[in-house]
Amino acid sequence: MQRTSLFTSLLATTLSTAFRTPSVSRLSAALPINNNLLARSLSTSPSSNNMIDKPFGAWESPITSKAITAGSVKLGPVHYCNGNVYWLEGRPQEGGRNVLVKYAPYDHNNCERDGIDVSPKESNVRTRVHEYGGGATVMRGAQIYYSEFTTQRLCKLNKDGTSTPITPEGVRYRYADGVLSSNGNVIYCVREDHKNPEPKNVVNEIVAIDVRDGSMKVLATGNDFYAHPRLSPNGQKLAYITWSHPNMPWDSTELRVTSIYKDSSNKSCDHKLIAGKDGDTSVIQPTYQGNRLYYISDQSGYYNIYRAGFKQSILPMNVDFGGSAPGWTLGQQGFCFIPGKEGRLVAQYSKDSNSVILTADVSDGNAPAKDIKKYCGEKDGLPKILDGIVAADNKDLYFIGGSPSTPSSVYKWNVESKDTAILARSSSLTFPDEVISVPKQVEFPTTLGTAFGYYYAPKNDKHKCTTEKAPPLLVKAHGGPTACASAVFNAGIQYWTSRGYAILDVDYGGSTGYGRDYRRRLRKSWGIVDIDDVCNGAKYLVKEGLVDGDRLCIDGGSAGGYTTLGALAFRDVFKAGTSLYGIGDLTALAGDTHKFESRYLDGLVGLYPEEEEIYKERSPIESVDTLSCPILLLQGAEDKVVPPNQAEMMHKAVVKKGISACLKIYEGEQHVFRQAENIEDALDTELTFYSKVFGIEGVWSDDIKIDNM
Repeated sequence: MQRTSLFTSLLATTLSTAFRTPSVSRLSAALPINNNLLARSLSTSPSSNNMIDKPFGAWESPITSKAITAGSVKLGPVHYCNGNVYWLEGRPQEGGRNVLVKYAPYDHNNCERDGIDVSPKESNVRTRVHEYGGGATVMRGAQIYYSEFTTQRLCKLNKDGTSTPITPEGVRYRYADGVLSSNGNVIYCVREDHKNPEPKNVVNEIVAIDVRDGSMKVLATGNDFYAHPRLSPNGQKLAYITWSHPNMPWDSTELRVTSIYKDSSNKSCDHKLIAGKDGDTSVIQPTYQGNRLYYISDQSGYYNIYRAGFKQSILPMNVDFGGSAPGWTLGQQGFCFIPGKEGRLVAQYSKDSNSVILTADVSDGNAPAKDIKKYCGEKDGLPKILDGIVAADNKDLYFIGGSPSTPSSVYKWNVESKDTAILARSSSLTFPDEVISVPKQVEFPTTLGTAFGYYYAPKNDKHKCTTEKAPPLLVKAHGGPTACASAVFNAGIQYWTSRGYAILDVDYGGSTGYGRDYRRRLRKSWGIVDIDDVCNGAKYLVKEGLVDGDRLCIDGGSAGGYTTLGALAFRDVFKAGTSLYGIGDLTALAGDTHKFESRYLDGLVGLYPEEEEIYKERSPIESVDTLSCPILLLQGAEDKVVPPNQAEMMHKAVVKKGISACLKIYEGEQHVFRQAENIEDALDTELTFYSKVFGIEGVWSDDIKIDNM
């Protein structure tokens, strides 16, 4: 419910104009809060006589909702093909459509990000496979194909800027995560068949598509899901990932290989099993380097890199490779190889809240990696946080990077010289340092030991507060729930801190980036562990004297929305909360969501309907009697992941009890708000809502209707 999911808050992704980044060695890196250090953010500065004295939450800020959307796009992923750099741009001001852009700094038609649009005007480069998509483009040489969102057809991009569909008309099929054959005649990709749209009847397969006539041949079938089809350099073999219900890709998958021209069967059970034999290992992101097949597996307890035929990891480390939330979208690749230099691997992970680029010689097929080099931070010319590395022929690497105080950008970085260049920025707007709160990574005690989060103190050097001891706190619960928070610049968080709110962005048990054991804390315990952790994080900050215990609020999208509603219904910690496309009724969700997540709850909660009582016990809508604080519900009208009836049922129940509540349903929005006007309205509505609840005057508008208030 990512994110970009049942469970990731993609509204937050849009606001941050960034990517999710793993914080792998955060287990050892996170430190308890230094009260003296953080308290400085709450004290007056030497020029305090010139500061405006206002209550926390009422500070005036240049970071408005319109400023956030007006100058921002969502960048990534980055592609390098035929000597050119490409990236996707998600544009809120254009209805949230995705545009394929080519870096062209000397083209007089380029935009402010030094790129030119190469996908046709009004097109939307986005696939709906698994609903979360990813892998919407296929490139090789001068050939570019993409998935058109409105029709879900694969289209060929022509030299004149137009496109030609190559797959059949109709919305039966969806395509993603493709690769082109060396002669450019065949695309190997994931195909999702919606002939019968009931989730249990949707069919996922790997197919070969002849780009000349659109004919298709099924190469792998028989399991519920497929991902990452990758072709060997000689074009003879195809590696792929597959799994079946009730597993999710981070639970248990298999890596298999089929011989394209020799295997008589397209049944996956007949194809060679490379990894994932024990039924309890997550194997992801295969790729070929020469004739050797590499992949990522969590068999050691962390997502490490392996070579087929070599039993141990070639890079055994207590860190997670593979990206921040692997498995939610297609096309993810957490490592690559430098072309022209046999065996030189490039990978990225996180250490002490900083991204690290690692290079290694893996030319010896019978030995672990050697000549390992690590690069990190400003001393090596790198941004604090980065993700999605691709390699060029000249030892240049391209990726999305950023920091807690700078928005995400497309970077170019040379492995040898360490020269760095920013090719495109996600935001043309700049905000003064005086209103930017830099997060501190914290750890705090909780039910199962320790949990983690990012604490943002209020920050606005034009304002002070002498009438209140501590600010209100907004706790954020990320989506997924198998995902994570990020410390990259997030204008949606600065919107709050620059107005006098403190923020705690929690990586509750079950989050990614801390190894397999931490990720599996939510097994059968969703609605318990996550709620304990967000509540304990808030209480920890109250105990430290950093926030006002009488003004604690919480929000979250999708899975984070469920954690939010659960914290309000099952605990007595928060005074208000906002659920963005969140889940109020687990039993309704179990029978009314898309195929990819239709059995997700088996692992998070229990078997359904066999364990229906557990579902009811953990459904906030079943515990309205214990709920007593105001709730704001924000929902997309066309959401197929968490249908609008979830918000409607929750709203009806709490209003009937007499609780203050507000429901807004945005037309044209799906499972993530992508349109600028709706992103703006969601932020401003939430601010107004809390201002009314906490009695912060001079902030709210009268444009929203709150029942029972």
